[in-house]
Amino acid sequence: MARPVTLFTGQWADLPIEELAKKAKSWGYDGLELACWGDHMNVAKAATDKDYCKKQMDILKKNDLQLFTISNHLAGQLVCDPNDDSRSDGFAPDDCAGSADKKREWAVEAMKNTARAAKNLGLKTVAGFTGSPIWHMLYSFPPVSDKMIDEGFKYFADMWNPILDVFDECGVRFALEVHPTEIAFDLYTAERALEAVGGREAFGFNFDPSHLLWQMVEPAEFLRAFQDRIYHVHMKDAALQLDGRSGILASHLNFGQVNRGWDFRSLGHGDVNFEEIIRWLNRIGYSGPLSVEWEDSGMDREHGAEEACTFVKGVDFAPSQIAFDAAFDEKE
Repeated sequence: MARPVTLFTGQWADLPIEELAKKAKSWGYDGLELACWGDHMNVAKAATDKDYCKKQMDILKKNDLQLFTISNHLAGQLVCDPNDDSRSDGFAPDDCAGSADKKREWAVEAMKNTARAAKNLGLKTVAGFTGSPIWHMLYSFPPVSDKMIDEGFKYFADMWNPILDVFDECGVRFALEVHPTEIAFDLYTAERALEAVGGREAFGFNFDPSHLLWQMVEPAEFLRAFQDRIYHVHMKDAALQLDGRSGILASHLNFGQVNRGWDFRSLGHGDVNFEEIIRWLNRIGYSGPLSVEWEDSGMDREHGAEEACTFVKGVDFAPSQIAFDAAFDEKE
């Protein structure tokens, strides 16, 4: 069982999809995970225009690439975020900038259209973010009450259940990338998020070990805990580089700066135990794509993307179909 290896295009949205598709094929990828920004996937078009869907699919087919998933992280972030933050103005159309209400209204419709687009593309899974109305309350000062947190999870459910209704109508599942700044960022918050939406099957997870590792959460434990909710997998590495002076909150230092307490690394250059992850994916019967999300501020990205593809194909392996000592049981 060789799982397909795909490349998430979010970090490559500066390149036209035709150019990136050619590169990805030359690097050895089996497919792409199209980000819903740049010219890679316009969900407003794809939700209603099957000719547009065919055009995007033809670009992939011309390069012998498959499509399993589209991802809309930017719009998803705006669904639950407070949105009074100018940093997210660029996530939505220009006429939404500066207006929390406009950004949220646009985001909700964009996520519904993402489900419709996935249906028109013949896909069963969408990955992305949810945003969070309570992430800014992470540290309990000023004091944060249990009621405030309860209300935050209720708000998430109130905002996302109508979106998930459209996902159900389209026969598509949403895979939240468990990630700081989202409603779910570790195992306990993932459990609460599932409970908040009533455990509905339309809602599951995009497993990304890198974001768990730097929080010092064991990635394989997430797979053990949510065996039937792993709808998509990102292959991404990170490294803790604590020096006795820094911590996991990164010291207000941007990615790639030497004094950060952690950073993303190209696959195989960090601390993630990918063999244990593959073993757990085998145990839970995950046969979907392994999608490389490539981020490493210290490495040329084209070199890194090609090397990462080779790494994933090398680390993946099929589960055994027999007990290794079965031969000893045979009687003469």
